[in-house]
Amino acid sequence: MLTVENLHVSYGSIKALHGVSLHVPQGSIVTLIGANGAGKSTTLRALSGLVKLTAGSIHYDGHEVSKLPPEKVVSRGLCHVPEGRMVFANLTIRENLKMGAYLQKDRKWIAEQTDYVFGLFPRLKEREGQSAGTLSGGEQQMLAIGRALLSKPKFLMLDEPSLGIAPLLVKTIFERIVEINREQGLTILLVEQNANLALDVSSYAYVLETGKSCWKAHPPW
Repeated sequence: MLTVENLHVSYGSIKALHGVSLHVPQGSIVTLIGANGAGKSTTLRALSGLVKLTAGSIHYDGHEVSKLPPEKVVSRGLCHVPEGRMVFANLTIRENLKMGAYLQKDRKWIAEQTDYVFGLFPRLKEREGQSAGTLSGGEQQMLAIGRALLSKPKFLMLDEPSLGIAPLLVKTIFERIVEINREQGLTILLVEQNANLALDVSSYAYVLETGKSCWKAHPPW
């Protein structure tokens, strides 16, 4: 579903990615692991159109998307949940979910998908009128994933979903990631420093080292 070939990204004179290649089949969960500064988040930002490529290609769902702006990437069903959640702190939970659905016109689908998100994350339903900025880190991560699901994605990119979250909520969130993959048929590319947790739910993994994809790892780990 997604094929990345020889991806290069620079921030000024600093080369962040130089030669990243990977493939994510439809319906799979694939993990991208590596040390801090290896280029994991930059890879996701490049895939979602937030940073420009200096070289390489991105083919998604049969189309070249490497030159599309972020809003066009989202409209094709490729959605990015960034590191740090980036929820709208002054908006309520329900309002945040509505923001995720800004490209959708089918009100019935929006209502059904909102109910699906509340079923996945009952804590959000309990607090739906509460400002997102008052939520815990784990609850904000649930909201960020829920907001992404309201964009009607086919391909979901999750950047460090366990970062700064209590262990009990991390377990819940990863269980829901697997549930979303199975129930909604979403293809998922997961960036995660908790390698053991990520590998437990993945078909296979790519290891990044200093901006390069070094090798592809398959289970058993």
